[in-house]
Amino acid sequence: MKKFKFHLIHLKKNGLIIVTAFLVFMLFNVCTEIEASAVSTVASKDGVPIAFQVHGQGKGDIALVFIHGWCCDRSYWEKQIPHFAAKYQVVTIDLAGHGDSGPNRKDWTMKAFGEDVRAVVKKLGLKKVILIGHSMGGAVIAEAARLLPQQVIGLVGVDIFHNVELKYSPEQIKLILAPVRADFVKDTQNAVRNFMFTPNSDPQLVKKIADDMSSAPAKIGVATFEEYLKHDLLTTLKDVQAPTHCINSNRLLRTNIEAGQRHFHSFKVKLMSKVGHFIMIEDPETFNHLLDETVKELIQLKN
Repeated sequence: MKKFKFHLIHLKKNGLIIVTAFLVFMLFNVCTEIEASAVSTVASKDGVPIAFQVHGQGKGDIALVFIHGWCCDRSYWEKQIPHFAAKYQVVTIDLAGHGDSGPNRKDWTMKAFGEDVRAVVKKLGLKKVILIGHSMGGAVIAEAARLLPQQVIGLVGVDIFHNVELKYSPEQIKLILAPVRADFVKDTQNAVRNFMFTPNSDPQLVKKIADDMSSAPAKIGVATFEEYLKHDLLTTLKDVQAPTHCINSNRLLRTNIEAGQRHFHSFKVKLMSKVGHFIMIEDPETFNHLLDETVKELIQLKN
């Protein structure tokens, strides 16, 4: 009988511990969610309101600023926010014409997008910044680094900078843009489905991103794509001193490391397999691990 009572008391104590642990876990998660600020806006250089959100405060003075790609928005980094907001201040931005940011811009250049990033960094008073840009966001963070030489301590390209010496002629740009101008929705759907994923990619994810990107305002999408194709990255890089590391897929395009090393102040690449263009969404666990390593490397270079 005493043995039975002991087990009963032990069970009650364990139950109390489990319930207490559960409540602490729930409270922690609620607090974690509260740490994400409401969506704020700041005027870019041309007056367009730029939406951004701050997640966590981190433990040091390093801020990670995430920049999405063409026809995407800040939600494309949602699988990175919980992981990195516990260690760093994390900022996600909607570039002009994307997400919750204003659409009234005259010139959709990479430099203008760089001004969007600068406006947010200045608004928040960030002192040490690592810019992380996916796809077209790579050109944007290069422009932002040129505008913020004192604040930016490193760049991380996400499936971008495969060949920084690639340059399109006016004739090539005209040919590339022709189907996009003719039917933005159809051409964007085809591009996402046929060129941005692998045969083994999740069909639901492929559909979601294809639908998402093709629903962007066609006028803005075409204008932005044209400016991206025209962007003179090599000229921009002459004024960028921050070291640049890339995390790229090895399935779609080969990264010309030698070309990157000729033009970046410092250039290194980590490769991911079995993923397409949206590496941070298709395999967030591997991507977050590699980004963790990359951020630490860039901080060490600064120190």
